[in-house]
This record gives sequence, structure tokens and C-alpha cells, in this order.
Amino acid sequence: MQVPTLGSALLRRAQAGMNAVRERRVSSAAAPVRGVAFAGTVWAGGAEEPRVGTVIVDGSGRIAEIGYGPRPNLPYELLTLGGESHWVVPGITDAHVHLGFDPAQPWISGSVSGLATGLVGVRDLGAPMRWAALWRTGHRAPPPGSPFVAVAGPILTAPGGYPSRSWGAGGYAEFVDSAAHARSRVQHLAADGVDVIKCAIDGGGRDWPVLEPEVLRAVVDTAHSLGLAVVAHALSAEWVARALDARVDELAHTPNERLSPELVQRIADQGVSVTSTLQTFFSSGTGRVAADNAADLVAAGVRLRYGTDLGNAGTKPGVDPRELDRLADTGLGRLGALRAATEYSAQAAGMRQRSGRLVVGQPAALVLLPFSPLAEPGVWRTPAAVYADGRLTVSQSHPHRHHAGESSAR
Repeated sequence: MQVPTLGSALLRRAQAGMNAVRERRVSSAAAPVRGVAFAGTVWAGGAEEPRVGTVIVDGSGRIAEIGYGPRPNLPYELLTLGGESHWVVPGITDAHVHLGFDPAQPWISGSVSGLATGLVGVRDLGAPMRWAALWRTGHRAPPPGSPFVAVAGPILTAPGGYPSRSWGAGGYAEFVDSAAHARSRVQHLAADGVDVIKCAIDGGGRDWPVLEPEVLRAVVDTAHSLGLAVVAHALSAEWVARALDARVDELAHTPNERLSPELVQRIADQGVSVTSTLQTFFSSGTGRVAADNAADLVAAGVRLRYGTDLGNAGTKPGVDPRELDRLADTGLGRLGALRAATEYSAQAAGMRQRSGRLVVGQPAALVLLPFSPLAEPGVWRTPAAVYADGRLTVSQSHPHRHHAGESSAR
């Protein structure tokens, strides 16, 4: 099946849907014990094509069935949400946020910064451990209405290095000055329960100290020995090369200094993934270079993950349609951008085996959108319903149910 084109009729429907849900309220509660059915165009994620169908989630919160074609005869008592114009898709994961930039952000209260926008998971890449330990989900279920949260804790850096002299003062950075010290600090962070290790390789534009190669390698080797991946903040070609020499697993940003074809190929050959954060670079004036690098990385086969760097310039809580469009423009297209924001981000280091796909037998983390996200990514700001971690969040403007005997034209 071909993905719908952005014709005038589809765009009119998207605009009508956006107007209909612009003013909305949501309610979140434990999902019905009899389960829920979601009907519409189903995109199960990954390499699947969108098709008309129905997803049934059982009372335990697992996907019981994914059926394609006309809606099946469902039990009368089964809550059914969705309809002709709706889409049923995996929830989005933001692989790079900074919750501590505004500790008052209501992430744990179920506001629009969490499930109400279809954001089912986030990964905090730098915060004081005292906060990160409180946010971290771990093996527990998230609080009602909130996304899953993975954490890195403080960022490992050279004494006096980035970001300790700027935004990272006050516990965001932790100094390591030797290989032995690096091994000790990684072991302590692992004992504190972090999900991933983050290090900074950045002179800050001010000739600040940077982790020496042997210290950085000790960070990576120790983390790997403990089963933890290492994410590196490295924005320039020089620092990206140092990160690759140390065998880091991921770059926390698309670099915003132009990368040579040889360096791009090294990233691809080493299997290093890259988290996008493109919109914040555009907001600060360096987006064009970062976007060109992202396009080269995609062409080389590097895996880009959706991440916004929430808390920095131009970012806002929840799913950011602008970041999705930036990803699409790298050559991924809008469906590829959704894959980067669902499957690839959900499978980022530290996210604890979340698939970012709709798979029978797996826990459901899905979103019901009122119209196509391929026509207008802005629909992510106003989903009709979200089901994640055994809880159902529903827009109060959405029809409460369709009985099994009702017709469902497609």
C-alpha cells in the first residue's frame, strides 16, 4: 500500500481535524479491565506500511491482536476508540531531554509535557543525581499520566570542562582527571542506578579542558564492562574523532561543524548512532550545518534517533512536530522520521527493551491520532488517546465508544 500523498483533500481533512481538537481536555485512568480496541489506519512501526485495521489491547495492557481490513465483530462491552480518519501508531520517545533545566516542569503530573502529547518515554542526558534518582522509572511503572524516564545522571567531563562553567554548574557535571578516577566514577554511577553514561568532549569554544584520550577510554571500557552504553556530547569534527577513537556508542547531538565524508563513514562503520536535536540548532543559528551533516549520516546508513534537547533554545515540552519535520528533511521522509522517533528512539541505550512498535504479545505503548501524522505532524500535539504502561489517557472531546454493531466506512 502506498503512503497517502499530501493532496488537497487530505490537507483539508488534516486542517479540519486540527481545528476540531485545538481546544481539548484529557483524562487519564487505569485502562478498562476488559481491554480497549483502537480503530483506524494502523501503522505498527518499523518497516510496516500503514493499513486500515484494528488494534486490540487486553486487560493486562498487552496487545492481543492486530487485524487489518474492515473492523471485525467485537464484543459489545469492549471499549472501542477511533474511526475512519484516525491513525493508530506507536508512541514517541524523546532520546535527549534535560528535565532539570526546569525542575518545576510538570512531567510527573500528566500535563501536555507527557502522555497527553503521545510522548511515552524520555531519556534525560544530564542532571544532578539527586534529581535523576527521583525521576528514573527503572523497573517500576511510571506515575499515572507520565512517560517512562531513563537517566544518565551527571555528565562526566574534565576538571573545569564543559558544561561546568556554563549551564552545567550546580551538579550537572562531574569531574574525572585520570583513568583510575574515571573507572571509579563510572562504577559509582552504575551503583546509583543510571541507565546510561554520558560524557562531554567539548572545549566550549573557550579552550576549556577536555577529557584526555586515555581517560575517555577508561570511561567507555568501564561502562561497557558494567553493561552500560556511553553517549558523548561532541559537536566538532575533532571531538567526534576523539569519541570514535574511544569507541563510544552514540553521539548525543548531530554535530554542528561540517564533517568530512571520511568521518561520516567512520561513524557508520563503527555502528555509532546519533540523536538528532536539529530544531534547537536551528533556533540558535547553527541548524543548517547540522542538517547537512544529518543528511550525510542518513545517506551513509547511520541510525538517527529523535531527540529534542528539551530545555535548550527553541524547545518545548512534549512531542515537537518541528523536530519530526527536520528529521524528514534529512532524506528519511515523514514515515522514516516517525520510525526514528518511535522504534529507533525507544531502543536507545537505557530505555529497557522498549520496542517502539506495535507487536502482539508485547505491552502496548500506542497513540490514537485524529488524522494522519504524515499529512501534518502537528497532530501529535493533540492526540485523541494514548495507551501506555497500563493506563489510558483520552481526550474528553473524543467519542466515548463505537459499539461493535456500528458501521465503519473506510
